Amino acid sequence: MKNFEYYAPTRVVFGKETEKQVGSLIHSLGCQKALVLFGGNSAQRSGLLEQIYGSLSEFGISFITLGGVVPNPVLSKVYEGIKICRNERVDFILAVGGGSVIDTAKAIGYGVTNEGDVWHFYNGKRKPSSCLPIGTILTIAGSGSEMSYCSIITNEDGNLKRACNSDLGRCKFVIMNPELTYTLPKWQTACGCTDILMHSMERYFSSEPSMEVTDKISESIMRTVIHNSKILMKDPKNYKARAEIMWTASLSHNDLTGCGAASDWATHQLEHELSGMFNISHGAGLAALWGSWARYVLKTNPNRFMQFASQVLNIPCNFFAPEKTALEGIETLEEFFISLGMPVKISNLKIALTESQIEELAQNCSFKNQRTIGNFKVLYKEDMKKIYRMAS
Repeated sequence: MKNFEYYAPTRVVFGKETEKQVGSLIHSLGCQKALVLFGGNSAQRSGLLEQIYGSLSEFGISFITLGGVVPNPVLSKVYEGIKICRNERVDFILAVGGGSVIDTAKAIGYGVTNEGDVWHFYNGKRKPSSCLPIGTILTIAGSGSEMSYCSIITNEDGNLKRACNSDLGRCKFVIMNPELTYTLPKWQTACGCTDILMHSMERYFSSEPSMEVTDKISESIMRTVIHNSKILMKDPKNYKARAEIMWTASLSHNDLTGCGAASDWATHQLEHELSGMFNISHGAGLAALWGSWARYVLKTNPNRFMQFASQVLNIPCNFFAPEKTALEGIETLEEFFISLGMPVKISNLKIALTESQIEELAQNCSFKNQRTIGNFKVLYKEDMKKIYRMAS
């Protein structure tokens, strides 16, 4: 068991009609002017934005709006938001949406309060020293960004998808009304559920012995995600299932499931390059890569995969042949992904990787052969290329 610090300062307001409290929450922070940041038109069509504007006005909070945040959020939108916030003297950012909107809000928050190019916080040249306060009304469960310290942005110049990790960007509050996710397309729900599952799995597969209590929490979250994902594929307006999924999204990525262990994150790093190059949905990219990563690293610790198969997927352990149980677990999880409509190969996304693209993906993922990824098994550039080929 490793030493660890656990820090989760975000206030959670959970349940039906909680979005009506947004004005009060921002007012309690002493802020006076907000940027309301959102993605497409769904928040407008549903009437959610009008409710938000009414709540802000009730508490004397002026606001300006910025829409158009896209999946795999881009740097150009961040620059646009920074300019607006500075010109309008905004002192709070309200993200209305899912991970893409929240990550963009964090990046804008860093850019407004720090000098220089905000991209330098994402390419590792500098660290932010401050951030505008941020709050979230969650409409898509999956990324966990509402309670994490991470923000991921794609620079269109080179399609580089990079992360900035800082506690300064953690949301002051998150409003979670599961009813706001009722109208999500099945594909978005499936991608979100896959991402939630992977956030716990990236922490679960560690090269070091884990805390028993952390393992049990993680295994329970993963079982809950799998069970309720299946319900939502048939009954998208099932409140209980939506609520379970929304809460597991936050718990899986607020570091609770990583206490006392070293996380892996190799599949995420591999996927970031894939979605940076092809602009695919993050959850789908993770599903397309995970089985190949798992088979590639399996022999490092087959017993850990056997525990996952047994405790999460209810597969009987074969202690005389742990690799057999492990492989059965990998196949079973892939079958689950398929049941959600997720890919289990890159080719399922109608992408035929060429050798030159595999080289470019591995080159970018390894930072031009300057870094390794992974903890369960440390992966070098050549390992990355092999996994991309296996996943093709």
